[in-house]
Amino acid sequence: MGLVYQSLSASDYPLVTQDDLLHTFSYLPRDLNFIDHTSKIGWKEFQRAKPIIVDPGLYVTKKADVFWITQRRSVPTAFKLFTGSAWMVLSRPFIDFCIWGWDNLPRTVLMYYANFISSPEGYFHTVICNAHEFRNTTVNSDLHYISWDNPPKQHPHYLTLDDMQRMVDSNAPFARKFHRDDPVLDKIDSQLLFRGKDRLVPGGWCIGSRKNGTDPCSVAGNITVLKPTSGAKRLEKLIGSLLSNENFRPKQCI
Repeated sequence: MGLVYQSLSASDYPLVTQDDLLHTFSYLPRDLNFIDHTSKIGWKEFQRAKPIIVDPGLYVTKKADVFWITQRRSVPTAFKLFTGSAWMVLSRPFIDFCIWGWDNLPRTVLMYYANFISSPEGYFHTVICNAHEFRNTTVNSDLHYISWDNPPKQHPHYLTLDDMQRMVDSNAPFARKFHRDDPVLDKIDSQLLFRGKDRLVPGGWCIGSRKNGTDPCSVAGNITVLKPTSGAKRLEKLIGSLLSNENFRPKQCI
């Protein structure tokens, strides 16, 4: 598929099946990176970029709160800061670049973000938009449906049954946040994922019988066979919009 890194949390939930996702992404260029980003860091400059924090979790095995250094730092000039969503889908070429860092940019940015609160909302965004090799591979979306507080888009609302239609209409493949065992999850399972209670999400690899309520995924076939559902159509519509002339190039690293 080419897209190898998908960040999710325990509060996320899929709105399409694995086959829907694989089917749709198989038609896309393999170097695309779906990452919501902007250079307009706003309040984060004073509350996150300039303060210095130390995370004990980087040095010890026990969990501990971060502590703040009284000294503040200036915004870096060697690279431009970007921020955005912590949820993203990244390509293998870009991940390889972040690991190997052949021009030292990933490590330079990493050293800065080691003392930055909520670094997942800035590290990859800053690296990709300062790397000429990758800045034109960005798609400005995190592929999530999120209902934000307004302002300042810091804490998303928990989704419920009242949000079901809005989630579907968003065409997003993922949504967040959810309370554990919220009834809306059962509705997503039955109506969008076609998943039975305590069962796997079915796909083309499930070749067992459905007679008498038998789980078709109890018998596995060829794992490369895909059986997309209506979710693939929704996702294709979203991807088409994101890659349109109005949304793709004009929204890259701005």
